[in-house]
Amino acid sequence: MSVPSNGMAPTQTSSAAMIRVLGLVAMISGLLIVTAYEATKGTIADYNRQQLELAVRQVIPGAATIRTYAVAGDTVHLAEPGDTNRFYAGYDAKGKLIGLAGKAAAPGYADLIILLYGYNPKCQCINGVSVLQDHDTPGFGTKVATDSAFLANFTALDARLRPDESAVANPIVTVKHGTKRHPWQIDAISGATISSTAVGTALRRGTGSLLPALMRHLAQIEAQR
Repeated sequence: MSVPSNGMAPTQTSSAAMIRVLGLVAMISGLLIVTAYEATKGTIADYNRQQLELAVRQVIPGAATIRTYAVAGDTVHLAEPGDTNRFYAGYDAKGKLIGLAGKAAAPGYADLIILLYGYNPKCQCINGVSVLQDHDTPGFGTKVATDSAFLANFTALDARLRPDESAVANPIVTVKHGTKRHPWQIDAISGATISSTAVGTALRRGTGSLLPALMRHLAQIEAQR
């Protein structure tokens, strides 16, 4: 068998060529992925902002203006890029505060459930919930929007604080369907107990960490500072 002048057998030459081609394909594929990501990043971010605003308006009905705040330690300030612990304030056409909204999350059966809840500082109660992300029980997001028994939980779900405003007086909890006895309890959806429990866990965590700071700075928020 003759050997090419480069000293490599035909099979070696073929393998080397294949490796070069695969490397070129991988490089081009990576470049295309990065290019597509950069091209759509702004569009995706705009879409997410629009969806969040729709959710805020859903849980704070009648809001003419929405302002975004952030909690940092024991202070509250108008949100800036990079702030993570955010909440939202809705004002009517005259600039009067009509409601607040905060995010909450907890693991469900298979994935994280992320919610936005509306909060009325006058009654210190949750008066609306919107699901931002749910890949858990199929159809659960639809039930949150349409199941009248479940929606009744969020007409005035008690989330009042202790007199010293250090914590929620009665932490929110989900109970078995048909056993709700207290205004801070969530009556679970029959057949979706795990996801219903995740909602209760999310709201308990979300309100427990946010509401004490929020209520201590309510005058600042009402004044839109």
